[in-house]
Amino acid sequence: MKQRILIVGAGFAGMWSALSAARLLDLHGHTATEVVVLAPQAELRIRPRFYEPNVHKMTAPLDDLFAAVGVTFVKGIAERIDVDGKRVEYRDEQGHSAALDYDRLILASGSSVVRPNLAGIEHAFDVDHIDQAVRLEQHIQSLGQLPASPARNTVVVAGGGFTGIETATEMPARLRAALGADADVRVIVVDRGSKIGKALGDGPHTLIAEASEELGVEWRLNSSVAAVDADGVTLADGQRIEAKTVVWTVGVRASSLTEQVPAERDAQGRLHVDRNLKVLGQPDIFATGDVAYAVVDDAGNYALMTCQHAIALGRSAGNNAAASLLDVAPIAYSQPKYVTCLDLGAWGAVFTEGWQREVKFVRDEGKRIKTEINGVWIYPPAANRAEALAAADPLIPVVA
Repeated sequence: MKQRILIVGAGFAGMWSALSAARLLDLHGHTATEVVVLAPQAELRIRPRFYEPNVHKMTAPLDDLFAAVGVTFVKGIAERIDVDGKRVEYRDEQGHSAALDYDRLILASGSSVVRPNLAGIEHAFDVDHIDQAVRLEQHIQSLGQLPASPARNTVVVAGGGFTGIETATEMPARLRAALGADADVRVIVVDRGSKIGKALGDGPHTLIAEASEELGVEWRLNSSVAAVDADGVTLADGQRIEAKTVVWTVGVRASSLTEQVPAERDAQGRLHVDRNLKVLGQPDIFATGDVAYAVVDDAGNYALMTCQHAIALGRSAGNNAAASLLDVAPIAYSQPKYVTCLDLGAWGAVFTEGWQREVKFVRDEGKRIKTEINGVWIYPPAANRAEALAAADPLIPVVA
């Protein structure tokens, strides 16, 4: 009977885990182990781009790619991890219960934005998953059918972190595309921080402020949303903002599947792993991507919930899960190079290097890099066996 590496999730970390595991097995001419991916759909959803328009196009099919490298795809939603029995129970596309056994499990089930227990939160949109991002896009496109009013022309973005900033700075152009080039639009970021872009550090701060002023994006600092309704938000200080569109970007938490693994987790629900991405105390389970609390370098920095880290985490997890079955040496996960490229809408973008976020490129130069990242670098490799397996080498540096 074949051994099985089971990967739960087909996002950046899950996809690269599958390719990397297949690569190492291929290098050793090993055919007694199968690589299986369990996920709701055989496509990579390009989540870092969900703040942009035309979000329905931001997917990449994986069927041909998986077939080319010999990875088996199972369509279903994981519901229960039986650690002692080494199996994952799932619901298939017909709604029936089924299960898959594993010899090694790679948990790559991702994360979701946290929707708090807040009055009227159901009225808020988000750009976290594709269905919600499409819902937001359809809503924006429908605004022109409403009577003109300040509320119709106003968007409130809750949260001034990376996603909040990219969403807010793209929004003036999206609103004018829906309401007319001369429309008097208003975009307001509500953030707990004491200064604009504080979460991104001192390097980009002044540039985010400059871009916000140029684009007309307002900031309400030292503030938070206390309630949402169909016509706007009420802030914690009682201030009211009339807005037909509220986008929630505050807080992210790892998949709840992590709670079924008896192991230590961080405040965001991520599983503590060793340098080979094996879950501490679980010899047969690896965690990767947004569900892994993983050290990236010798300075003690930890991976963030970004596709930049998920790609390298996936390559390492797949390689090391396969290595543990082949009884060959693993390759410790390491990702010392850290960059960011923050899209600032029509203003351009800011590219930084290092954990101190030293600014390297801005405006058009930064935008050129951002366009290449979003349109090329983060997409899957071609469905060519040799090319795809070569691309999954865990020693390839990732800068996207």
